Amino acid sequence: MNFDLENIIKKCQANDRLAQNQLYEHYKGILYSISLRYMGDKMSAEDAFVEAFFKIFDKINDYQGAGSFEGWMKKITVNECLMSLRKKNNLRLAVELADWQVSESPVALEILNMEDLAHAIEELPPGYRTIFNMYEIDGFKHREIADELGISINTSKSQLILAKKRLREIIKKKQTIKLFNSKS
Repeated sequence: MNFDLENIIKKCQANDRLAQNQLYEHYKGILYSISLRYMGDKMSAEDAFVEAFFKIFDKINDYQGAGSFEGWMKKITVNECLMSLRKKNNLRLAVELADWQVSESPVALEILNMEDLAHAIEELPPGYRTIFNMYEIDGFKHREIADELGISINTSKSQLILAKKRLREIIKKKQTIKLFNSKS
C-alpha cells in the first residue's frame, strides 16, 4: 500500500475515517512505544496513547505543514503522557541537589541490548523516567523540561543524575542475576 502522508492528512482533516485508520495503523507502533516509555506500564500507556490519538485527530486541522508531522504527533503523545502522569500525581520529584556529581561509566551500556535498557527504564520511578525520557531520548533541554513540568532547571538536572544512577543500579542488578543464572 502506498502511504501518501500529505493526502492522508488532508483526508483526515475532512474527517475521512479510512484515512484516519491508515494514519493510525502507520504510526501506532511509534506513538505507543513513546507512551510505554513514559508511562511504564501497558495499561497506562494504552490510555495515554488512545488519548493522544484522539487529540491528534481533534487538532489535525491546526497542523499547517510547518515542521515534521510525525514530530507534531510525537509532541502531542509526550504531552498527553505528561498530563496523565500529572493527573496521577506520579511526577513527584526529589529535592533539588545543586552540585550533585556522579561519575558515569559507559561499561554497562556497552554490553546491554536495547530491550534490556527499555525494561530497565520502565523500572524507574515515574519522575525519574519522565525526565530521563525527555532529556536522553526525546532531546529536550533542561530549560524545556523545567518549563513543561513546572520545576527548576536544577531539579531537572538533579533528577536526570539520580535517574542515571538508579538506572545503573537496575542494570547491575539484572547483569548479576543473568551471570548467576548462567552459572547455575
